[in-house]
Amino acid sequence: MTETAMISLTRDLIDYHALTEQVRRPQCGAVVTFLGTVRDLTDGKVTAALDYEAYPGMAEKKLAEIERETRERWPVGDIALVHRLGHLEVSEISVAVAVSCPHRHQAFDACRYAIDRLKELVPIWKKENWADGTTEWVHPTT
Repeated sequence: MTETAMISLTRDLIDYHALTEQVRRPQCGAVVTFLGTVRDLTDGKVTAALDYEAYPGMAEKKLAEIERETRERWPVGDIALVHRLGHLEVSEISVAVAVSCPHRHQAFDACRYAIDRLKELVPIWKKENWADGTTEWVHPTT
């Protein structure tokens, strides 16, 4: 299958429609797109906004590693992994993963694997900005 993965960190809005279209392939009957959004409540605390920061060189290297691992495990037609950096308001999209595969179960499994590994491995930190004015820097796995 064609391999043209899109891996990126961006400060721009994530165009998930374009991302989904980018991974579609004639030999793939399934495309699964995951969107992570800024929620308004975390562990009982009201979230005002999030700030994301990363070490780009290492983050992109880890994203490429996840892409390779995913392709080794499933017959991926194409895959895209994009994470936003900077200040995000509630409901904005912070991360998107899109995967195409010949069959839906493969696409669902591959997409879930990719987002779970991204949260586990990629050095991206977020600062929770709470409605009460307090803040807290966390890594997604903590």
